[in-house]
Amino acid sequence: MSELKPWLKLIYARPGRLLMGAVLMFAALLSGLGLLALSGWFITKTALVGVLLAASLPATINLYVPGGGIRFFAVSRTVSRYVERLYNHDTVLLLLTDIRVAMFHKLATAGRGQRHQLTGAQWLSRLTNDVDALDTLYLRLIAPAALAALITMLIFALAALLFDIRIAAGILLILTVAFVLATLAVYMRTARIAFRQSDQQDSLRMSVIEHLEGFAELTAAGRSDKHGAWLLRQAHQASSEQVKADSRIGWHQASSHLLINLAAVFALWVGFELFHCGVISGPVLVLLPIALLGLAEVYGMLPEAFGKLGATQASVKRLNRDCEITAPKADLRAASLPEHAALMAQDLSIQYPQHTPLIMHFNLQVKIGERVGILGRSGSGKSSLADAFSGLLGPSDGSCISLPCAYLTQTTVLFEDTLRANLLLGLPDATDAQLWRVLELVELTDRFDSEPGQLGTWLGSSGSRLSGGEARRVALARVLLSSAPLLILDEPFTGVDAATRQRITRQIDSWLEGKTVISLAHGPDALTGTDRVIQLES
Repeated sequence: MSELKPWLKLIYARPGRLLMGAVLMFAALLSGLGLLALSGWFITKTALVGVLLAASLPATINLYVPGGGIRFFAVSRTVSRYVERLYNHDTVLLLLTDIRVAMFHKLATAGRGQRHQLTGAQWLSRLTNDVDALDTLYLRLIAPAALAALITMLIFALAALLFDIRIAAGILLILTVAFVLATLAVYMRTARIAFRQSDQQDSLRMSVIEHLEGFAELTAAGRSDKHGAWLLRQAHQASSEQVKADSRIGWHQASSHLLINLAAVFALWVGFELFHCGVISGPVLVLLPIALLGLAEVYGMLPEAFGKLGATQASVKRLNRDCEITAPKADLRAASLPEHAALMAQDLSIQYPQHTPLIMHFNLQVKIGERVGILGRSGSGKSSLADAFSGLLGPSDGSCISLPCAYLTQTTVLFEDTLRANLLLGLPDATDAQLWRVLELVELTDRFDSEPGQLGTWLGSSGSRLSGGEARRVALARVLLSSAPLLILDEPFTGVDAATRQRITRQIDSWLEGKTVISLAHGPDALTGTDRVIQLES
């Protein structure tokens, strides 16, 4: 269970909401038990009074107080259940948002070596399916189990108050066995199955995505039918594991319900003895067994939650392995920089696992305000060097320290959102005037001024509504907006024609005044204005 600690820490970061959610759940459950118990007492009382009156014996009953209590519990149960569902589901969505943001932040700041070279589909699975598995921890497991234990103790106290302590102890013993069967016993019998099934489903999900992505190649090779049949066999195996787990959960749920009914029968049986002795009245005799029957609703939600705990642990294990969430460390990259230096690389070497070194013994010192160009052929290590400069890639040897930087990667990345939202990633508090100014620098003003939405223009998935050159200039504009003192531009003009590139280079010259710029490209014509140029050996 220790693997759950970092995630529980994130969940408990909102203690006020968790406490309020638990209170609402408790109110709903208590209202349900109160409605059953009071209704049973009231029906029994009215029946006895009716029998006495039919026998011409004097009898009285207060219809208003218990009737009002029944109406109160009926309304409070409905209202509290609705509010609890609304509030707790909102809380769970907030908690999952917190977890996803923490994960995304970790992935964004981690070096490539820390990402275990997973595919995009696998990271998507981590951010969606594996994170969604964590919603069982609070809403379906921690809170219900704690409330079930609390209500069980309240039933014990009620039995001790209405009957006697020995009867209450017997009821508590039966309910304790039922509670263990619905929680710990379910987990012990399903943990391995659920864990294994979760891994199978994750692997199957990746295989299905790969099948879809490579369908054309599989069809060309005549392997699509065989691969599809293999996927069906894997799906059938996963379904068989699910059936086995559901069967065990069902048996434990039935056993716990049987014990709850046994506790109700026990309370009724021993209550008859007290009734014959005149210790309790008939309505009180009925009240406790009916309240015990109401525990079926409380215990009924536990077996499924604990049956899925093994799958949750499997998801957590994958999350911890692939994107361990740790407290963000203080940025010490610029702490030991020489005076007036913006970046310093000393004896820098870059090597990917199981590959020959890409960069060896590279040395570079860039002064504040200096503009450096780095040229090299494809495969010479320009992008890896830019990753090392920005801190995204840890060197295999040597060191690289720099001022805070904004980094334009070689791959153009735009989000499926508006133009304004994509630009504001560079400077969140930028005004519309600043956005239009930077669009003017990259010669996109006319392009978006003619759009009905202008800055609110939707760019489509990965900027699909733009040409390659337009998308590149939007990404460049976003980096230019940044207030970081160091800009790293990897192939800043990909897809931009020569005439436009020359105009943009002249226009951004004054905008970049006072900033340090490192630009990397294949040839000198693809660089921004530079003070010196370094040639990488391929």
